[in-house]
Amino acid sequence: MYYTNTEHFKGTTGYIIDDVWYPRVTSIINIKSKPALYYFYAELPSFRHGEDIKRQSADEGTKVHEAVQAILTGQEPEIDPTILPAVTAFRKYLAENNIQVDPDFIEKRVVSFNERYAGTIDALALIDGRFGILDIKTSQAIYRDYNLQTAAYFPPLQEHFKNLQTRWILRIDQLQNCSICNATRRTKGGREKIRPPSLKLREASNPPSRNNYKDCEHQW
Repeated sequence: MYYTNTEHFKGTTGYIIDDVWYPRVTSIINIKSKPALYYFYAELPSFRHGEDIKRQSADEGTKVHEAVQAILTGQEPEIDPTILPAVTAFRKYLAENNIQVDPDFIEKRVVSFNERYAGTIDALALIDGRFGILDIKTSQAIYRDYNLQTAAYFPPLQEHFKNLQTRWILRIDQLQNCSICNATRRTKGGREKIRPPSLKLREASNPPSRNNYKDCEHQW
């Protein structure tokens, strides 16, 4: 990313707290290599196309975060149709798991004055009797960067919350299953990907087949 000046850099990659600049945890982690991104760009016709997809995906991710955080605090937000599969999946997960959050602990700023970094957590939550950091992701997979991110949040938070026990990554995907052939569809960043069902799901399809998903009139 290109920065026009020092102030632009500081505003984009950190926070000013009590007149002192602290780099964001996510900005620090972004320095490391991300091999999965190489494969992502290799599949596309141009770098600009990839950047457009990333921007749209980030916008969708923000919408999912806002909707999920509202639902966790008992609200009934209006759901954008583009993120409906993700929100539907989250509602199903929430119905099956005991998750409690306090509105005061959502989008909470975290600062390590000793190590001089800062960040913003998605939520502090009580899940099945355990108190920890809940980080919401809308990516295709769970990457090692997420472990680094939540690990950085833990020490400064534990200074204020002695009963902090753990941290979770809650991955909410836009995945949908075809009710006919069990193929999966993932729509994100303006792209639609349809993948064949797993062997187990292929055998469960009616009739069982390894190839019928290509010719199926999918029902999602």
